[in-house]
Amino acid sequence: MRHQGRIHDWNDDKGFGFVTPNGGGDRAFVHIKAFAGRARRPANGDIVTYATTRDAKGRLQAADIRFANAAPSTDTRTRPGILGPAFALLAFAGIVGAGAYAVMSAVAFVAYGMDKAAANAGRWRTPESTLHLFGLACGWPGAVLAQRLFRHKSRKREFQVVFWVTVAINLIALAWLTSSDGQAFIADQLPLP
Repeated sequence: MRHQGRIHDWNDDKGFGFVTPNGGGDRAFVHIKAFAGRARRPANGDIVTYATTRDAKGRLQAADIRFANAAPSTDTRTRPGILGPAFALLAFAGIVGAGAYAVMSAVAFVAYGMDKAAANAGRWRTPESTLHLFGLACGWPGAVLAQRLFRHKSRKREFQVVFWVTVAINLIALAWLTSSDGQAFIADQLPLP
């Protein structure tokens, strides 16, 4: 059964609020992910239709939420169009993110291999700062593989400390980009039609 109600206590930064049904009744929790086909962000006062579910703790939640009125939101960050922030994030994380890790891992792997060969031949070496930069810029999985396979830079303690700090920084950045704050940041940065 679908209900109609009005959004209130909406926190756009966190992507949640509540909906109170028209005619009274219990309010339901609303999360941005529960909106079907988001063409714009919700705002306080929006009238929506929704189904209800219960979470694991038995709390009432709105699901399959749709805007009931076609009036534009007063939210100045509204971006109408086919591509919503969720699709933009998926494209960014799925294509660019996975692609960045794959490409930079390959670059780091090759750089470690070339540096090992240069060390064995007594030629010019790749600066450690460059190897660390490759690791920081999503190439650390390839760097770990190269360190183990080539037995290169895996015993130098100072290098390993800095290397694992760059890995931690990269993972913290990835965690932030996949958080609701990071998703909002990415959605605000991507030009949508």
